[in-house]
Amino acid sequence: MTLLAVIRHGATAWTEARRLQGRTDLGLSPAGKAALRGWRLPAAVVGFAWFSSPLRRCRETASLLHKQNCSGMETNGDLVGKPPIRIEPRLIEMSFGAWEGRTLADLRAELGPAMAEREARGLDFRAPGGESPREVQDRLRPWLAERAASGADSLAVTHRGVIRALYALATGWPMVGKPPVRLRDPALHLFELEPGGSVAVRALNLPVAAADRADAAPWVLASGAAAP
Repeated sequence: MTLLAVIRHGATAWTEARRLQGRTDLGLSPAGKAALRGWRLPAAVVGFAWFSSPLRRCRETASLLHKQNCSGMETNGDLVGKPPIRIEPRLIEMSFGAWEGRTLADLRAELGPAMAEREARGLDFRAPGGESPREVQDRLRPWLAERAASGADSLAVTHRGVIRALYALATGWPMVGKPPVRLRDPALHLFELEPGGSVAVRALNLPVAAADRADAAPWVLASGAAAP
């Protein structure tokens, strides 16, 4: 059994406006970068193999977290530290096609029952020209199997849609209605990967922001390393 820790990128201007970002390649907002300075990862997770979605908001988040949590990370602006950050295309956000830049509130008001019918499809929900959560799961499975076979624990900086699809894969949630457990943000979510391809939840909503850590009881990974 190997571990996979996942965390969502920091805020962009569209995150703050609650716009669907999908494949739109936005960088972090000034507020997003400022908030990230207060994020800290537990020592055991820092030592995992690091991966990032190719989109800018994840790459910037991974770089900032790496600087804050790993020593000797940067030389002349290049990521050369140990562990390095590897870009993984299969961690890219779910495409929202023609709806990117729109808000769910506006789409629900504009489309009414048609939007409700689409959302009721759960894993098969798809924006026009976009991707469904089930398709996200399909592209994640081979990567999850590779990480399980490697035997190396991993940390992935990715997106809300990817994390929700992974959570649904691990729990059997059909993505209709609210999830059994609300996935908070910012937080670290920990999954167990088995060589046979199964995925299970180890722990959800582990605190990374300073204010959350101050209010939370210490949590422990399998390695015994406590959160900061």
